[in-house]
Amino acid sequence: MDHNTHNHMGKIWAGLVAVLLMGYGLAVYWSVEPEQFDVVGSAKRHAEQSNTQLVTGYVTTHTLITVSQTLLDKPGGYLSNDVLPPSVMMDNMPAWEYGALEMVRDMALSMRKDFSRSQSQSTEHPSLKKAQPQFNISSTAWLWPSAEGEYRTGITHLNDYLLQISNPADQTSQFYARADNLRGWLKEAEKRMGSLSQRLSASVGQDRLNTDLAGDSAANQATYAANHHEVKTSWWKIDDVFYESRGATWALLHFLRAVEYDFADVLEKKNAKVSLQQIIRELEATQETVWSPMILNGSGFGLVANHSLVMANYISRANAALIELSELLAQG
Repeated sequence: MDHNTHNHMGKIWAGLVAVLLMGYGLAVYWSVEPEQFDVVGSAKRHAEQSNTQLVTGYVTTHTLITVSQTLLDKPGGYLSNDVLPPSVMMDNMPAWEYGALEMVRDMALSMRKDFSRSQSQSTEHPSLKKAQPQFNISSTAWLWPSAEGEYRTGITHLNDYLLQISNPADQTSQFYARADNLRGWLKEAEKRMGSLSQRLSASVGQDRLNTDLAGDSAANQATYAANHHEVKTSWWKIDDVFYESRGATWALLHFLRAVEYDFADVLEKKNAKVSLQQIIRELEATQETVWSPMILNGSGFGLVANHSLVMANYISRANAALIELSELLAQG
């Protein structure tokens, strides 16, 4: 091999290494989870800039918009539907995005179904009727229509609703901060948290008894199910479930802080403010820095930590407090 060819090969290898290192650097940068933001401060700034009043529901609606925008505008943008490297090789951030997206979907549905309507017989708000379905496109859709494009359209409709509720001349656009409305959304959050907690706990594998029909002697189900079964999250999926939980709890934390502001009077009257603050405290713990370079999966009391079980503990405690809060809101 002559000197020139040798030099040429050296340059190709150096180029390849540089590209790989750049790709790795980008992947690391894009994997940094978004910071938390001040939901009330952010809504107040927005109201001042728009020259509008901080009416009931403003903080919750603005928080839903900001959480949705964060999914699209964080470093690297929205990665779940990317088909090119390096993001196509990344799984932690797409899992995080999916967890947050599920919470956005629940909140958008509750806004459409409950928060914006006075009674079950009242009509839906036109802007929310348009906004809510936009978030339901598959999180991995990348061709026309793309997930980002659909979500951006949803955000536009949410912005319309925000302007409409803060306009004193528009009396048909409302946000009702009532205990029954709040309870409806909390029930959805409970189901999400319960499911995440179960999937996180399955990182160690356990023999679970079938409790599907417990508590109702006349209950039936579609097909036969064994009375116990082994539940274990695959080793390949453990970090995905962990990051999905991080994304879901990040979004839920912001929504609960917004609700604490908008539903302050209801919570005060029901003596439920402390319960809500306790849930927020538990969820703040889920956002602590992960110091390990990888998500560890030790057996329950083994030598190595099990990050999934630690996360499941915080989520289970938050979920127990959510159930208590629902009960408080249901009482007269």
